[in-house]
Amino acid sequence: RHAVCIFYLVLRALDTIEDDMTISLDVKVPMLHEFHSYLYQPEWKYTESKEKDRQVLEDFPTISMEFRNLSKVYQDVISDICHKMGVGMAEFLEKKVDSQHEWDKYCHYVAGLVGIGLSRLFSASELEDTIVGQDTELANSMGLFLQKTNIIRDYLEDQMEGREFWPREVWSRYAKKLSDLAKPENIDMAVQCLNELITNALHHVPDVLTYLSRLKNQTVFNFCAIPQVMAIATLAACYNNKQVFRGVVKIRKGQAVTLMMDATNIQAVKAIMYQYVEEIYQKIPSTDPSSNKTQQIIASIRAMSLPSGPMASRHHYSPIYLSCAMLLAALSWQYLSTISKATEDYVQAGEN
Repeated sequence: RHAVCIFYLVLRALDTIEDDMTISLDVKVPMLHEFHSYLYQPEWKYTESKEKDRQVLEDFPTISMEFRNLSKVYQDVISDICHKMGVGMAEFLEKKVDSQHEWDKYCHYVAGLVGIGLSRLFSASELEDTIVGQDTELANSMGLFLQKTNIIRDYLEDQMEGREFWPREVWSRYAKKLSDLAKPENIDMAVQCLNELITNALHHVPDVLTYLSRLKNQTVFNFCAIPQVMAIATLAACYNNKQVFRGVVKIRKGQAVTLMMDATNIQAVKAIMYQYVEEIYQKIPSTDPSSNKTQQIIASIRAMSLPSGPMASRHHYSPIYLSCAMLLAALSWQYLSTISKATEDYVQAGEN
């Protein structure tokens, strides 16, 4: 618990530096490269940030002190991931995501590394088998699925704030500029582009199911599974949906709560995945350029997620246990910026 908490706070501090547009590049780039070393400098802090989360930088000595109190095996994982992420963030500061390969690379730096780091912490704690931390490809897919969902859903918000994360290789087949997809006259092409990116994201689901099937600890399982089922529900809501280019697409509050309650074992998660890919399948337009690819990946997911046992009822778990599980899930989901506001409100209500 402590290791995951400090991991979260360290990466939140790193993120805050990356997001702060008031820091000049000649200052920001060296900071990102060297950030991992600040973990071992008791007095280091940064007091000039204008970001909303600047407290983690202003009070970084408290975070770094707790980091140094962790077991060395945890320190090594957190420091290593922090170093790799800082280098990756610096790489993408001055360039846009061009190819689909670069899209995967960017998502690896900002989210895949989180999945890899968490997996290594799970194994180091001995709550999970060694293979969980060693299989970096599966752990990376866990992060990529969440990050791509976030990027797909947040098209309009990112456009309004001057950020572009959709890969040029894809959107350039549908528009001259990424911003053109938001124009009403381009809505049909925009939706086709959206569907292609969702199809791309769905290719991570088999890895997600394989990863989750290896987990043995109940709290670790909930922590990992709940964000993933939120993501598939979000993609199902976004698929072939013009509203992505007009406003915010969110899953319903009750839907989010049900997912959090039910995603407590691998058979339940498979059933949820099956449900939402079926929902996508029913919406595939015959004229969509990606329709064949979408059908193919859904067929693969179906083969892995056909329900083979009863879903565990949430009534098997006490309210206190469920509250803890939901708080853990909210921590993971919030870091990757993909939980809906409604779900956050629900979790806050649960805390109170």
